[in-house]
Amino acid sequence: MKMKDYIRLGWDQLQRRKVVTMLCAVGIAIGSASIMVALAFGESIQHYSQQQMSYYLKTDEITIMDSSGDPSGQAKVTEPKLALIRTFPHVKAVASFQELPPFEFTVDNGRLGNLQLIATELDTLEAFDSTFQQGGPSGQENSIILSYGATLGIMDEKTLKIRDQLTRQRPTKETMDTLDKMNAIPYPLYQKQLILKPVTMRGPADNADDTASQKVEIPIRVAGVLKKPEGLPDYMISGNKRAYVSPDMGRRMLEMMNQATGNTAVYSEVKVKVDSSTNVKQVEDLIKKLHLQTQSNLYQEDRMKGEFVIVRLLLTGVGLFVLFVASISIVVAMTMSTHQRRRQIGIMKVLGANLKQIRNMFIVESSLLGMLGGLAGIVLTYWVIWGINLIIIKFDGSNSSGREAQILFISLWILPVGMFFAILTGVLSGLYPAVKASRTDALTAIKRE
Repeated sequence: MKMKDYIRLGWDQLQRRKVVTMLCAVGIAIGSASIMVALAFGESIQHYSQQQMSYYLKTDEITIMDSSGDPSGQAKVTEPKLALIRTFPHVKAVASFQELPPFEFTVDNGRLGNLQLIATELDTLEAFDSTFQQGGPSGQENSIILSYGATLGIMDEKTLKIRDQLTRQRPTKETMDTLDKMNAIPYPLYQKQLILKPVTMRGPADNADDTASQKVEIPIRVAGVLKKPEGLPDYMISGNKRAYVSPDMGRRMLEMMNQATGNTAVYSEVKVKVDSSTNVKQVEDLIKKLHLQTQSNLYQEDRMKGEFVIVRLLLTGVGLFVLFVASISIVVAMTMSTHQRRRQIGIMKVLGANLKQIRNMFIVESSLLGMLGGLAGIVLTYWVIWGINLIIIKFDGSNSSGREAQILFISLWILPVGMFFAILTGVLSGLYPAVKASRTDALTAIKRE
């Protein structure tokens, strides 16, 4: 007998026993779908978590710590070392960050605000996951990039005094809610000119340099505004008043305030953006050869991978258990089929069918049953994943901000794995009935029937 003959005979038997076939196929479908959903859950959650970790923990970034206090000077961050790091393989961008003294600004003839200034290479902001809502890096010297929080709560002096008075008078919850809403109102600053003034702490120890720095006024134009951060409450966004200027502009501002550090740059920190977290270790080793101290979040990613391996094993174990239960039903169904088809088996043996052909017929039949269950399991898997994503879209309010709604997905490699387990379940479940059928005595079976 050829394979097509086995398939034809097996398919005919499955069609004759439609109810049994359907029940067995449903059991295999649920089991194989459990495995595929488990694998999809594991991969999707790991992918989503890695995205969130990369966004919040920056697992693809390396921080170089400043060691200016090193007496030997070898561990100090210098411009030649930064230039060399930019040439390393897998390095996307290198940015130095220098915190400047706090500034306040005036705009539109009297509206006031404050900034936390940071001097950095403006053209690297997008490489370090900053997205522009308006504008972008500018080649002009007197340009500044504002965070979204820096555009909130811009008020005139009279409104600020009223707000401060209400804050000091133990306001009610309704008043505090009103004040919070006032601080969260954005003000259009793009392409406007700001007049920066350094903020100094006045006290009895103030000297002439402090007084002189208070008179410094620096005109600067807003070249870009960063996008509003997602997933953060308004009070955190309104408290983030960061703004970015170029390193040259930062040095000139310090000189105007009589706080220049000379020709040697002092960095608060230096960040290195790597093309992938898998290459962070390689780049970090190269940086350490320059006698620089580094820090990364690779250990967090490794720990999360280990935890997700455990989650995948648990979910896959549940799916295998369901398949095991389904295999029992197939064994029972095929055994009953063997008992009901004793006369057919006896006639086939009388006509010359050997033991191998009888076994193959039952194994192919159970394999077809497993394949039907596997196909139904694939359809069921897509329905389950679609339903879960639909629930996420419906109940996750943060989707209005444009974040990717479909968290769960099914990779193509998962489908053949599910189909393999379904067919394997059918084959293994059909072994015992096949052996039992091949051992049926032909004459006895014919006489009994």
